[in-house]
Amino acid sequence: MKEKKSNSPSVKVRRVIAYIVLILLTFICLVWFYILFINTTRSNGELNKGFTAIPSTFFMKNMHNLFHGPTPVIQGMLNSLIIAVSSAVLSTYFSTMTAYAIHAYEFKGKKAIFTFILAIMMIPTQVTALGFIHLVNSIHLNDTFWPLILPSIAAPATFFYMKQYMDSNLPSSLLEAARIDGAKELHIFNTIVLPLMKPALAVQAIFTFVASWNNYFTPNLILDSKMKQTLPILLAGLRRADWKTFDMGQVYAMIAFAIFPVIIVYLLLSKYIVGGVTAGGVKE
Repeated sequence: MKEKKSNSPSVKVRRVIAYIVLILLTFICLVWFYILFINTTRSNGELNKGFTAIPSTFFMKNMHNLFHGPTPVIQGMLNSLIIAVSSAVLSTYFSTMTAYAIHAYEFKGKKAIFTFILAIMMIPTQVTALGFIHLVNSIHLNDTFWPLILPSIAAPATFFYMKQYMDSNLPSSLLEAARIDGAKELHIFNTIVLPLMKPALAVQAIFTFVASWNNYFTPNLILDSKMKQTLPILLAGLRRADWKTFDMGQVYAMIAFAIFPVIIVYLLLSKYIVGGVTAGGVKE
């Protein structure tokens, strides 16, 4: 009993420190959203005068200028949604299927294939950009969404995460039992493996969606028509406007509009993040 009493003050101190650190981190994460909201309510002239923590009255005007201007914002959001959602679905499904093949089967060259896939992660996108553009032009897919969606099928980072998660949470005995019962491999994957991988699938779906949504480099190389461009490209176009038409309030309004779908996706799938990251990072 004396030992418990002597340890209780230190436990309370550690708990207080932990709460202080968590509150500080929460503030650091959320203060930028508050700054964005404040700047969205201010005019271009007010923004040029400097920052203030008090909201202004130009929110509706900034939104009106954004949606009634020459920039096709709604179409840009639809384009971004099509690309981001398709990339997230294809990346998570086929990367999980690839990880399942490496995890569940024994064959020659298995380690070499696994190492090769991981080595691809080290190659920057910029290195292969010229060859990728040449390939897209040669098969006449320039100014289409396909070159931005189909490559997501081969996602080494997603594959590696799924493989680590399977090593920790997918016992081979469960797969063998399903095979003994006469289940086909595709049936096992779709009805047994995928439900068990739900936390990891949700985590990687968020990561892939956000990465595709924020991607500027590759879409800027592929998409030429303004009605097919994504939100990051349209946002960059607003920032490149000349000094006569440049409106920083409109830029902040578009940033707020652009992050809204990301917040929705995060809120829908966030409950899986902690469990998915923890289980995927610990190997039994």
